[in-house]
Amino acid sequence: MMDHARSAISNLFSGEPLSYTRFSLARQMDGDSSHVEMKLAAEDEDSGESNVENNRPHVIRKKPIGGNICFGIIAVSIFFLIGFMVGYLGYCKQLETNNKCSDASSGGTEQTQEEDDSPEELPFLNSEPELSWNDLKKMVSNRLDAENLIDTVSTLSKKYASHEAGSKEDEMLGYFIYQQWRDLKMGKVWKDKHYVKLQVKGSGSQNSVTILDESGSISDTQPISDGYVAYSENSTANGALVYANYGSKDDFKHLMSKNIAINGSVVLLRAGKLSFAEKVANAEAYKAVGVLIYLARFDFDIIEADIVPFGHAHLGTGDPFTPGFPSFNHTQFPPSQSSGLPNIPVQTISRTLALKLLREMHGEPCPPSWIVDSDCKISSDMNVRLTVNNVLEERKLLNVFGVVKGIDEPDRYVVIGAQRDAWGPGTAKSLVGTSLLLEVARAYSDLVSKDGYKPRRSVVFASWSGGEFGSVGATEWLEGYLSTLHLKAVAYINLDTAVVGSNNFKVSASPLLYTLMERIMKEVNHPVTGKPLFRDTNWISEVEPLSLENAAYPFLAYSGIPSVSFRFCENKPYPYLGTKLDTYDKLKNIPQLKELMKAAAEVTVQMVIRLTRDHELYLDYERYNEELFNFVRKLLPYKSELKSLNLNYQWMFSARGDFSRATHDLTNDLYRSDTANKLVNREINDRIMKVEYSLLSPYVSPRETPFRHIFWGSGSHTLSALLNHLQLLKNKDNNFNETLFRNQLALATWTIQGAANSLAGNIWDIDNEF
Repeated sequence: MMDHARSAISNLFSGEPLSYTRFSLARQMDGDSSHVEMKLAAEDEDSGESNVENNRPHVIRKKPIGGNICFGIIAVSIFFLIGFMVGYLGYCKQLETNNKCSDASSGGTEQTQEEDDSPEELPFLNSEPELSWNDLKKMVSNRLDAENLIDTVSTLSKKYASHEAGSKEDEMLGYFIYQQWRDLKMGKVWKDKHYVKLQVKGSGSQNSVTILDESGSISDTQPISDGYVAYSENSTANGALVYANYGSKDDFKHLMSKNIAINGSVVLLRAGKLSFAEKVANAEAYKAVGVLIYLARFDFDIIEADIVPFGHAHLGTGDPFTPGFPSFNHTQFPPSQSSGLPNIPVQTISRTLALKLLREMHGEPCPPSWIVDSDCKISSDMNVRLTVNNVLEERKLLNVFGVVKGIDEPDRYVVIGAQRDAWGPGTAKSLVGTSLLLEVARAYSDLVSKDGYKPRRSVVFASWSGGEFGSVGATEWLEGYLSTLHLKAVAYINLDTAVVGSNNFKVSASPLLYTLMERIMKEVNHPVTGKPLFRDTNWISEVEPLSLENAAYPFLAYSGIPSVSFRFCENKPYPYLGTKLDTYDKLKNIPQLKELMKAAAEVTVQMVIRLTRDHELYLDYERYNEELFNFVRKLLPYKSELKSLNLNYQWMFSARGDFSRATHDLTNDLYRSDTANKLVNREINDRIMKVEYSLLSPYVSPRETPFRHIFWGSGSHTLSALLNHLQLLKNKDNNFNETLFRNQLALATWTIQGAANSLAGNIWDIDNEF
């Protein structure tokens, strides 16, 4: 057959050749031994040249080429078709031979007729198309099991009725999760151990509150046998009792405006609005010597009057006795402690005892907004004595991890985490998140291993211990890998208390994740209303800043990793958190609980797929342009105050402009680049991942000032601290410090400029024009 084809082609091209080739065998100067040059004779004809140039032979055509073009095309087509058929038949023959050999070597029997009739598939014809977003959404929804979610919460609540951090029950629950993930055959499942110091209720002398009469003698002593505040100072404090509402800075300012002496007093506060640690820090800043906290009926109307809650007073996260250092395997560091530890005793009390104290108070009446449970007075001549005898213990905490690895960029990963421990039953506080973590891990693993989803990036699932004491397990892990996590972790998703109600859907997140959350909210329906979670574009104004109590906070403010936390909730906080009433019996009273949990799981998995599926990271780096613009706008009213210091905003405005230009340049680079190219895609994504981290101030120590983020951190380096300091200048307050302010303005400016430079990419693409 090939001979006939050659004969036909020879007949068709019986004329002179259409081109010539010349091979120059002279050795080239660079050492190459040959040189090949080809020139078509048609070019000479077109140019009208008939002379031989540079000794090149000129081919004179005997007949025009037009008559042979069609025949040439047909002949070439026939030639390739015949070649393809011969190659295909040979390939099939080879496959058949290989199959027979394979069957013979394995002792297989003769193929069935059905197998004989099925055609062999060529590898390039069997490429699997990428799953569409709609297909993935359906697969996710089908994989997630609402019944399984609610059954897991119920089972864990019965089996682990108490699982305080570092306890045997907490460790057993950790090993249960470890085995669950091993059964899923994840890429890897592992544990890490931290030896930390936790303050717990001692078995010796009880904490107590004593009412003293005018002579200082004991009138009544109330021992506190249940709740406590971890990391309180162990001491005894005596002082006049002062009521200070929620204990916010504004509340204490109001007391000062009424000439109420806070210095040397014991303050009574109601829970809510702020964390216990923030309340205590404010009280200590105004020289109070002790703090009592209770659950007011106005905020916690369904809580029994004798319930005493639990909390902690560390104004920070992690082990406060190894600040800035990971507590791996009894690692030794110089003796130190966090600056966020209080120096005054703190204790929670029942509402019954709080009302008794309030009824004994006289003097200045409370503002109308402060009146909660009785006729409210701000102060009195009554003195109280607060005694705290908590115990500091070293305990082993176990963090458990599992990973589903990505294909293109396995060293880039999304982290999903949930707190495992709790003081008391902790059903809503820890078991809801843990159940969601287990179900999301199972569904996502099946999506990859069984449904054909091929993620570009990895997903790390994390079960933390020590959450009740201030995200201890999560923070110790961050401290242990601080130098690399911001380069590899794309985002953190927190599942703690994801379902504590059914009325509202609230989000706390880095601005980088706003666009992603909006997209997901349009895709997932609220189980109760049946409408999408997305309401309107104004939802961003309702985003709540991540609080110190949220495990996502250290990821964002300490490590510079975009983080998000969300929850289904009511208008008021879930009242049972931090009490021994946080049980499954209370949780199941939430309408359509299992449907809400499935919706929370769908939100989580859809976020994960969006972050692992696309070439470009789904992080909206342009959102920080708006945050910077809002900050600059807040500076404008202080223009005259800056002028009085011979300062202006020129550098700050320039830095903000450079950041805006850098984001626009990145967008243009993204549109111009072939993001299917792995190297180009990785370079673009690396620039995107630097945005959050670059907003951590490089001018403060992560040990002394761990939350370095200029937007969401805490300390004098933050933009909010700069604005507050400017307000002191405007008010002609003597506390204004010009040297400190000049440093604040300069370092904030250069942090923003550094973020712009980091986003710009290569050093030669940076153009600072101060």
